[in-house]
Amino acid sequence: MSGTPATVALVTAGIAFTAHEYAHDPGTTNYGIEAAEVLGLDPGQVFKTLMAEVDGRLVVAIVPVSGKLDLKALAAAVGGKKAGMADPKVAEKRTGYVVGGISPIGQKIAHDTVLDETAELYDTIFVSGGRRGFDIELAPADLLRITAAVIAAIGRS
Repeated sequence: MSGTPATVALVTAGIAFTAHEYAHDPGTTNYGIEAAEVLGLDPGQVFKTLMAEVDGRLVVAIVPVSGKLDLKALAAAVGGKKAGMADPKVAEKRTGYVVGGISPIGQKIAHDTVLDETAELYDTIFVSGGRRGFDIELAPADLLRITAAVIAAIGRS
């Protein structure tokens, strides 16, 4: 396994994680569901990293792949009024990752980050490790620490 900015950041911070590589199907666009299926996981335990714009600034939202992002709840969680999804090209440029492989960890520019509260239901959760076909398993508290995230109810079924 080659390192990604996410794994380098975790090793540097001394945070324990488990790397999970799998064969990504280039024909799929639902990357999170693919990860859950290939790794044999509860989709509620696998989280997708989404980039949103809240009042003109980029914010990272981490929600279960089994649901959707509640943009109003995300805006409220960061003290904003209006939220919308970020342009994928801007998200790639600002994070240093490609869509489908955007990790909440080790982004080029630090962003305000919000983790959905359902993460606390699990001992470990899975997030992108920085490329398609590569997930990182870690404790929710460690994800909060490495990303300086806040936890809020930002997901919906």
